[in-house]
Amino acid sequence: MIDAHMHLWDLNRLSYPWLEDLPRINRTFLVEDFDAARGGREIDAVVFVQAECRHEQYRDELRWVQSLADRDRRLRGIVPWAPLEDGAAVAADLEQIAADPRVKGVRRIIQFEDDLGFCLQPGFVRGVQLLADYGLHFEITIAPRHFPRVMKLVEACPDTRFILDHIGNPDIAAGETEPWRTSLREFAASGPHRCKFSNLVCNADLDRWTIDDLRPYAEVVIEAFAPDRLIWAGDWPHVLRASGYLRWLETAETLTAHLSESDRRKIFHDNAAEFYRLDTA
Repeated sequence: MIDAHMHLWDLNRLSYPWLEDLPRINRTFLVEDFDAARGGREIDAVVFVQAECRHEQYRDELRWVQSLADRDRRLRGIVPWAPLEDGAAVAADLEQIAADPRVKGVRRIIQFEDDLGFCLQPGFVRGVQLLADYGLHFEITIAPRHFPRVMKLVEACPDTRFILDHIGNPDIAAGETEPWRTSLREFAASGPHRCKFSNLVCNADLDRWTIDDLRPYAEVVIEAFAPDRLIWAGDWPHVLRASGYLRWLETAETLTAHLSESDRRKIFHDNAAEFYRLDTA
């Protein structure tokens, strides 16, 4: 198994203001905590995704994770933050981070921007275009309302590879299906983009969700992307807002139990290895 979306943070090292409103996860989480959470389940490789420290600290976060990866070979992929809105000026940053082959892409969260047009600013579009020059992909983290403009961003960046985080974050707690369902299908049909099968539980009722709450959303995603373009991810420790790591993993296994063995292997291992170019030998 590969976990394609894992976070780590040390509150004694870096600052994460967003955690102040989330007491369940407002503490330090390190590799040894992840090992305790997985309860003996073997995870062959993990991809660290930036954890939204203060933006001015993003280089410090990357250096820290690189030092962890030097000691733990399971950390085979790193997706840092970068100031893509700086346009052509971000090239120096991208050249520096891409020098480490463990760095696979960049995540610059769109969901948190008040301006719905943020991702279509000329500087941001140029920054996303430049990722392709350095062999890096872009991780799309949005809410459903961002889909129309993100589709235009994707169209403007034909050489950049994209992966959608957390199935586009539909409001499962409210039972919302539209416009998320239509937008997700349009995004899936617009190119060879991947989608992370993750964070469903944190978009549901955090304390009372059931697998039946998640099932309609899982069905839409599996139909839209098919097993060839779907990648499971744990989103630990953020997932702890709604579920233990093993409960989410077992839930995801149940939601995909109707698929063939080979298709499930794609979702839980092969697709992540291919998209993130991971050496899992």
